[in-house]
This record gives sequence, C-alpha cells and structure tokens, in this order.
Amino acid sequence: MTDSAARLANDFIRQIIRRDLAQGKNEGRVITRFPPEPNGFLHIGHAKSIVLNFGIAREFAAADGVRETRCHLRFDDTNPSTEDLRYVEAIQEDVQWLGYDWGEHLYFASDYFEEMYSFAQELIRKGLAYVDSQSEKEIRERRGTVTEPGIPSPHRGRSVEANLDLFRRMRAGEFAEGEHVLRAKIDMASPNMLMRDPLLYRIRHVEHYRTGDEWCIYPLYDFAHPLGDALEGITHSLCTLEFENNREVYDWLVENTSVPYRPHQYEFARLNLDFTIMSKRKLLRLVKEGDVEGWDDPRMPTIAGLRRRGITPQAIRTFCEMIGVARSDSRVDMGKLEYAVRDDLNQKAPRVLCVLDPLKVVITDWPQGKTDELEAPHYPHDVPLEGSRILPFSRELYIDRDDFAEDPPKGFRRLVLGGEVRLRYGYIIRCQEVVKDAQGRITELRCTHDPGSRGGSAPDGRKVKGTIHWVSAAHALPCRVRLYDRLFTVPDPDAAAAGRGEDGDIRDFLNPESLEVKEGALVEPSVADDPPDTRYQFERVGYFWRDPVESEGDALVFNRIETLRDTWAKVGTKLAAGGVEREGRDAPARRKGRDGSEDGAAGEPHAGEPGAPPELPPEVKARATELESQFQLERVDAEILARDAEVERFFRVAVEEWPDGALPLANWIINELPPLQGDRPLEALPFGPGELAELVELVEEGTISSSGGRQALEVLARDGGEPGAIVERLDLAQISDPTVLRPIVLDVVEAHPDKVKAYMTGKKGLMGFFMGQVMRETRGKANPEVAKGLLSEVLDG
Repeated sequence: MTDSAARLANDFIRQIIRRDLAQGKNEGRVITRFPPEPNGFLHIGHAKSIVLNFGIAREFAAADGVRETRCHLRFDDTNPSTEDLRYVEAIQEDVQWLGYDWGEHLYFASDYFEEMYSFAQELIRKGLAYVDSQSEKEIRERRGTVTEPGIPSPHRGRSVEANLDLFRRMRAGEFAEGEHVLRAKIDMASPNMLMRDPLLYRIRHVEHYRTGDEWCIYPLYDFAHPLGDALEGITHSLCTLEFENNREVYDWLVENTSVPYRPHQYEFARLNLDFTIMSKRKLLRLVKEGDVEGWDDPRMPTIAGLRRRGITPQAIRTFCEMIGVARSDSRVDMGKLEYAVRDDLNQKAPRVLCVLDPLKVVITDWPQGKTDELEAPHYPHDVPLEGSRILPFSRELYIDRDDFAEDPPKGFRRLVLGGEVRLRYGYIIRCQEVVKDAQGRITELRCTHDPGSRGGSAPDGRKVKGTIHWVSAAHALPCRVRLYDRLFTVPDPDAAAAGRGEDGDIRDFLNPESLEVKEGALVEPSVADDPPDTRYQFERVGYFWRDPVESEGDALVFNRIETLRDTWAKVGTKLAAGGVEREGRDAPARRKGRDGSEDGAAGEPHAGEPGAPPELPPEVKARATELESQFQLERVDAEILARDAEVERFFRVAVEEWPDGALPLANWIINELPPLQGDRPLEALPFGPGELAELVELVEEGTISSSGGRQALEVLARDGGEPGAIVERLDLAQISDPTVLRPIVLDVVEAHPDKVKAYMTGKKGLMGFFMGQVMRETRGKANPEVAKGLLSEVLDG
C-alpha cells in the first residue's frame, strides 16, 4: 500500500465505518452511493466523490464483519427543466472510465416519484407538511435572518384535509407554476435557516426526460435525497460540506416518514483546485461564451476534458488518494494533480522525438541518398519496461528552432555557429554556415558530422555539453501539436474576481496562453504503427497523445497532457503556482520556458526563455528528501518547501515553535498563506512563523474551526498581532470544554422528554434535533464533535 493509500485508509470516514462495523450497526452492511444530477458534465471534484464512494465499497468488501457492500449510482433527476439523457450517458461513461462499476445498482430518483408522493401525503396526515400559497418572494421575505426568526405562513394552519386536497390537485395539474408549494412544518425560529419550513415539492409543467408528462410536481433535493437513500438501504450517505446544514433536514425526514432504513449523512471537504473553477454554471458560461471549445475541451476540469487531454484514470485516482479526505475545506495546489499525472506517465510513456518549430539542417558531408538506421530505446534505464524503435538518420534533418542561437546568451549549451552539439541517439554535428532568406530569417543550417560519434559519444573523448532532439526530413511525419496550459492565471479566480468588486469577472483571469497550436510540427515515423491511445513522452517537450476527436486517418493531432516539469514556478516569493496576475485578458503574459528532459541528457532551458525552471538542483533535492524524512511530508509538499530557502526556513522555525505540527503547518504554508501573502516577501509580512504556528495549533486543537482560522489569518496578514487576541476579539473560539458544554446538553435533554423517549425507542435520527438545540443555545459555537459525544453519552448511556 502506498503512503497516500495508507492515509486514505485511515481517514475519518473510514474510521466511522470501522466503528459502525465494530459496534454491529447496519447489520454488517456498508452501502454507499454516488448521486449526480444529470444537468451537466462531471468534473474532477466529482471524481473525488466517485473514488471515495466506490472505493469504500471495494475496500470493505473483504473486511471483517461485513455482510454486504456495494456502491449505487443514482441520478438525482428531480429538475426536468435542466436535465437530459445525454448527461446521464456521459456520467455513466465517466464513472466506468475511472474504473468503477455499479453492477445492477443503477437507480434514478424518478424511480421513486410515486413513493415520495406517498411520503409527502404521510407528512401532511401527521400535520408535518402543508400547502403554501405564498409567492416565492413572500416565502423568501418571511424566512427571517440568522438573528431574527421567520414569520409563519398564513397558510401554515390549513387543515389536513385541505392540504391533502390541494396537494392532490397540484399533482393533477390544476394549478400554474408558483401558485402552490408543499412545505415541511418544522420550526420557523430554528437557528438553522434550512429548518424553517423547507420546500418539499414545487409545480413544474415541464416534460421529464424519463417520465414524460406523467408528473407536474417534483420533489426538491432536500426531500428526494434522504428518501432515496432510505429506500435503497444506504448506510453511509457521503456529501460535501456545503450540505452540512442540510443534515438536520435529512434526519428530520428520515425520522418522520415510514422509510425502511435509517441512513446517516456524513460530510467531507469538497475539492477546491487552484487555477480552475468547479461551478457547473460558470463552466457552462465559458462554453457558451466561446472561451473553450466545449465541455470536453482539454483545458476544462471536466472528466471528459481530462480524458480528451490524455490524463489516465490511474492518475486521477492517485491524485484523489494523495489529497485524502478531510473535514474542513481548503484549496489544493494544481501542482499535486500535475505531479500525479507526471508520475503516472513517466512509468509508462515510450520516449519519442518531435520537433515543434522545425529548422532545416543539412549534413554536408553525409552522402546523398544514404540512410542510417539508429536503434533508440523507448524507455530510460530507470523505467522497468523494454522496447526500442528505429530512427532513420539522413542528410537533411530538422531540429527545433530554439535549439540554435546566432547570438547565444551566457550558458547556452545547444547549437551555435562554429560549435558542436550531440543529436539524441545520433551523431555529433558542428554548424559551419547559416543560411537566411531576404528578410534575414534563418532558413537552414549547414553542418558537418563526426562519423566516429554514432550513438552520441565522441571517439577522442572530448566533451560535448549539449544534446538536442531532431527528426529526419525524409521520414518524419507532419503533425499538429496543441500545447495546453492552465485555464486561469490566478489560483482562485472567484476570489480574484470578487476582489475587484461588482466589475470583477473570472473571465478577466483567463490564461491567454492556455492553448498554443504548432501547425508545422514533425514527429518521428515510429508513431505511425502505434495504437491511437498510446501516451508518449516527446523528449525535452512533454507528455502527449493523439487527440481522439481530431486525429483521423493519416492526420496526426497531438495534445500535450502535461509538461515534463512544473513551468509555473510554484514557489518563491508567492509560493503558489501561477505567475503574475493579468489586468485583463489581453494583457501580456509571462513567458514560460520549454521543458527539460527527464532522461537527463537534454534538459537545459531554451534560448530567450530565462524563466524556464531547471530540474531541481541536487542540493534542493537533498533538502526535500530531508524534509520528507524528518517531518513525514508528501514528496510534492517537501519539494515545494525546499525550492525556496526562505520558505523552508519559515517552515522550520514554525515547527520549532510547535514541534508536533509539521503536517498542518506545511499545509497552511503551501495552501492558505500564498493568497494572503501576494507579492510580498515573507519577511515583509506583519507576523512571523511563531504566530502562524500558534494560530494553526488553535485550529488543530479545536479552539477554533478551520474557517475561523482562515478569518484570523486574514487579520494577521493585514494587521499583524497575536493570534489568541484576534480570536478573542472576533469571538471565533469554539466551546470545546466538556465541563462547559455538559450543563447545556443536560438542559437541552431535560427540556425535550418526548424527543428523548422517541430516541430511546430507536429513532436515532433525533440526534440531529438535539445537536440543533445545543447549537442554538451556544449560538453555533459548540464544538460539534464534543457536543455530539456528550449527547451520545447522555442519551445512550
């Protein structure tokens, strides 16, 4: 098991499942589900949920005490105006492509419309639901605020008979959209705004893609979700954190309807990935505005886009394991996904040669018509795969234009007039003459070769420092190469747009260099006979594969999957990847250097591109290894910290202040600090490592939540100060002391004897009710884990 897989196996979700199994809950069943809405294409955030839900079912299949385990694919198709069969088919394709199978357990919320309608009638009969005839605006205005209770609807007191009659007539299609809705009757003064008589059904005179015009009333998500889980026997309903407050509605519905099972909802942090967005609505806007070529554009974070780009399912699964499952939201460095992609492809991609910007080279002392066949390995010595191909070498070749410099900068190690360079797997050549056209553009280089250097070694032992790639003019295949890069120029486009006020627009931060097309590229002929889904490493260029849409017949179109190295200089004074922020879409972008070779022979930056980061120097690699070993960091995190000595020093000093906090400190320094740091050097910040260590320790020990920690960090980055004082001034502290919370818990329990009695008879979902009462009494400041533990102790003890 890998380190990331070991951490995954110990995340809090799996700990909960193991605890439930040990306690005999759910009769040894572990049933999860992935419940997408078929209103768009899945993105990499959904991939995290897919890997979690299907992965748990697969992982626990052989666990002790497990009688049954599976994962359902259930489509939440309750909004006919936005849903379509093509999305259903695309989602199924995405899940299967990622390596998972639901078997016979494919379900739709629309399968349960009749059952849900019956449950709604049950709630009406119990006096727990009513038909409201207010307008949407009136309902919204009467809901109240976080500090003021809501105003009950004037229709809240309708009789059971009147409500049943109206609801049946709603189904019969007698009313227009918006004329009536069905609402739960819960608590208009609840501190949880979602519990203030939430909507359960609304009228929609829209044809459903599965049920046609059979229905004109449709359940809302908060109603359909828990009932679907209960009908399918789901044991662990896993949702992202934005549904945390919905859990109280979930529990209320399960407890107050005669469903066959009692599922429980658990929340985990959603994936917030740098340099992209995860909103379906905003992604759709990019498609409609023509900023991308469609949902499967290789720049998009959609699974369809990632698949077309050439990223493998294994790389995505590895990435999801790498980032793990957490309880609090944070942003994830795009570099981690890129790291997983490179690590995957480095071990499987055959190496070939491709020239993106060809410059003709004539070997003047090579006989006309002669071709030498050079055998070149497909893999370097450190990749445990075998294979080779033949590279034809002839009198006329092409090299990349950037590999020649007429006026070379200092340190340039490639071809110059009068200088030598090694052709990869071929001969050493010397440039004797430069040929230009009437406009002064170089059109041809005339060179000689060293006949004794076949294979690349000089016969007299002289050192030739540079090695470049090439192709034979007579044998190379023409191709179009599409160089894809990050879609945005800033890590958090939403925050960047919000920072500009009302005029802010995420499109202002689109990367104008996210796609560069090389029309006249040339690739070696060996690729002609390869399967179309072969991933390659174009040496010194990057990882590529044939575009599955545009490559047809003899036409070759290659998509760059990933660069060989991180060309975004993730760390330095800014730490986070991303370069400089543009002032608009048309502003000039920082040029990025070409990739170096992972095989070591041809890895220097190209001329005129000093921004190209070289391979990590040995001393930096050594520091990263030391950090990895000393603090048990992820390799990618260790490298991020080690690349800048000042960043590493900041981290080490912080760990000195809090010796047990290496992992959370690394996470905060890499992911939370950079957006607030901006362009300032670390020493210019109004706080130091000690203050950061104190703040992160407050978060980890539960004194404040993660969101509270981020609020405090914003103040620290702006004004400085003492973390403890900031927490006190902003009233961010959680109530975590059991001695303080216990009297509150006891008062809540004593105040609701009927609920306690129901809980004791098996209605365990009432735990959500009691939690809500405790949170209301503490104004939301109770530590949820401590409060729940005390409630369990009182109610179950």
